[in-house]
Amino acid sequence: MPEGHTLHRLARLHQRRLAGGVVRVSSPQGKFAEGAALVDGRVLIRSEAWGKHLLHHYDSGLVVHVHLGLYGAFTESEVPMGEPVGQVRMRLFGGPDGQPGFGTDLRGPTACEILLPPEVAALTDRLGPDPLRRGADPDRAWRRIRRSRRPIGALLMDQQVVAGVGNVYRAELLFRHHISPHRPGTDLSVGEWSEMWTDLLALMRVGVRVGKMVVVRPEHDHGEPSYAPDRPRTYVYRRAGAPCRLCGTPIAHQVMQARNLFWCSTCQPS
Repeated sequence: MPEGHTLHRLARLHQRRLAGGVVRVSSPQGKFAEGAALVDGRVLIRSEAWGKHLLHHYDSGLVVHVHLGLYGAFTESEVPMGEPVGQVRMRLFGGPDGQPGFGTDLRGPTACEILLPPEVAALTDRLGPDPLRRGADPDRAWRRIRRSRRPIGALLMDQQVVAGVGNVYRAELLFRHHISPHRPGTDLSVGEWSEMWTDLLALMRVGVRVGKMVVVRPEHDHGEPSYAPDRPRTYVYRRAGAPCRLCGTPIAHQVMQARNLFWCSTCQPS
């Protein structure tokens, strides 16, 4: 599932290429046809991300909300766009006057829907702080963490605690701070959380800038290659059974709340 930095990159791209101009919106697949008709031909005022949610604000006051989920993706296309390929939930094209047109197709999202401003407020109110949003308050997340006996590995994946963290950032952040994913939130210190938040913010900013999750420190970026050819190395994510890059202990794996969890039992003792 795309993590928060991916949505912020998309929001910035759509802001740069579409905002300020009339946008044509359609649903070749048909599942979003009614919603598309409500914003087709309107001016896109603002594109923003909050955690794993993408929000397009139109001049009519309506907002298109997209959650990519496990399989959703936007693909860019030249304008004029050709015939849709596959199940295109939403097609966008347009752009500010005087700039080259921009087109993109959305396929396979978990959510693609029209929201009114109060519904957007309800959505964002139930999300935790997003490290990539200006003014994000880490204390909001800390207040939830310090009162919970749930393991920190589960709390970090809870979008009501921190918005935008997914499986990779969860696993790698905990490894970088030598914290067991099984440690209860109540056992975390405020100092540890402060350091984790600062590190998470830095990691996610790199993700926005380069489009990839760079999580391994330069001095450890060697040895066994990454789990996929086009991905940077990780410390523990998708390395079950492989030797830890720091101590050589085989990386552990289990399922925590229906998501794969990876950690080093030596570097991250219980």
